[in-house]
Amino acid sequence: MKSVVTAVIVGAALGLAAPAAADPAYDRDPDTNFAHELHTYGIYGQKDYNAWIGKLVCKRLYNNVDHNAFDSAKFIGANLDRHNTTEQNWQFLGSALNYYCPDQRVILDQVAAAQH
Repeated sequence: MKSVVTAVIVGAALGLAAPAAADPAYDRDPDTNFAHELHTYGIYGQKDYNAWIGKLVCKRLYNNVDHNAFDSAKFIGANLDRHNTTEQNWQFLGSALNYYCPDQRVILDQVAAAQH
């Protein structure tokens, strides 16, 4: 589990926002971009639903419903396809933070710091 979480955190830390912004073909709609990124992880489903869950992750963090990345990953796991892996739930979390609340990425940094 620790290696999965660490790998996801490192991947999320690299982020895809910078290369995407440099690509003129990249769609300007964050929900579409979020859906495209999720597809690279094998996470599918309705674009609007996934975007809603991603935005709820942020709202739950802002309102202190979830207190850390583990709480958020658990929420995601409970609300996405039951066939998703733990790794995919963490990838979803990293992507949601990148697109909808980058100021909350600190929760991934905290997990990474605790792993070392």
